[in-house]
Order: sequence, then structure tokens, then C-alpha cells
Amino acid sequence: MLMKKLLRILPGLFFYGMGSYFIIQANIGLAPWEAFNAGCSSAIGISYGNFVLLSSLVILVMDVLLKEKIGIGTVLNAILIGQVVSFLQYIQLIPKVQNLSVGIIVLFLGQFLICIGSYLYISAGLGSGPRDSLMVALGKRLPKVPIGVVRAIIEGTVLIIGWSLGAKVGLGTAIAVLSIGMIMQFTFKILRFQVREVRHESIADTLISLRKPNLKFDA
Repeated sequence: MLMKKLLRILPGLFFYGMGSYFIIQANIGLAPWEAFNAGCSSAIGISYGNFVLLSSLVILVMDVLLKEKIGIGTVLNAILIGQVVSFLQYIQLIPKVQNLSVGIIVLFLGQFLICIGSYLYISAGLGSGPRDSLMVALGKRLPKVPIGVVRAIIEGTVLIIGWSLGAKVGLGTAIAVLSIGMIMQFTFKILRFQVREVRHESIADTLISLRKPNLKFDA
């Protein structure tokens, strides 16, 4: 069972990382988290992938402190997505787009890949990504604030930080902010995926489930 779930998570995280890479290569303005990662990585002087890993681990610690459930998928998300982006940058899968119309197409393709990746890794039920977990944790502590507003505050904050550090913000940023929700909703509807019905298991839950067959066998 765990192996089947991992066979969903790993391709999902690869598609998610590829989607982020496409948004960067579209070259018409970065989405909030991509802008944050690009600006900070440039300012610190480390690769995009390594900064994504570093920031994800910091957010992961925040999730734990906020008592949010952490699963194997959460940890893999923190580790792998940035490394996928760095790998695709290293092999130069596609060049940076220099045409606005093509850039918009590449941006939408990147968002679609992110949605497919999200479907695969979330549906496995092994934990949300660190950033999604942070949004949920803050939402629980601000019950009177709509979750959409919580997400907007988080993404607005990271966007301002990334922009102040030199990340490219433009038409693509506005498109990304306005369209990602609709694209995700459309994708999940086509795949008949009800994200609210997923019950995630923590790392402890996963370890317990792995031990159960052995306990039955010993009995």
C-alpha cells in the first residue's frame, strides 16, 4: 500500500517541479512563491533548488510548531520539488521564452502541470506540502478570517519579499494569481477528485500501518 502511494507521490512532485520550472522559463513574471524563491536564492547566492529546500524545511519546522500533521509526502515535497527545478535548469529543458504570446502559453502549461502534480501527491493521502500545511495551520488559528484571505496574505507577503529582492514580477504574476485556482478546480473536476475528502496520515500513522501486518503474523 505504501509503495502504491509513493508511486503516485513521486511523479506528482516531479510534475509539480516541472510546472514551477515552466513558469520561470515563461519569463513574463513569476507566481508569488516562485518570485520569493528566485529573489531570495539570488540574494543569498545559492541555487534555486537549494533555497527551495532550505525554505521548505524552515516552513516544515513552523508546521510542526503549529501542531499540523506532517506526513511522508510533506517531507518529500520539501526535499524534491526544488531539486527537480534545479535539475531541469541544469539540463536546460527549454530556453527562456522571449515572446509574450508563447510565454503565456508556457505559463498556463506550467500551471496545468502543477495541478496534475498536486492531484497525484495530495490524493496519496501522505500529507500536504509545507506551504499548504502552513496555510491550514494559520487558518485554524484565525477562524474568523476566510481561508482565501489567509492564503492571499501569505502569498502577498512572499511576493513582496521576492519582488524587493529583484525577482521578476509582471503580467505573468497577475495571470498566475488569478488563474491557478480556476485551473486547479477545472483539473480536479475532470479527474473527479474531491480534495476535501482526502484523509492524510502522519509519519507516525504510516509507521504504525507498516507494523500491523507483522503484528498479525506474529500472533
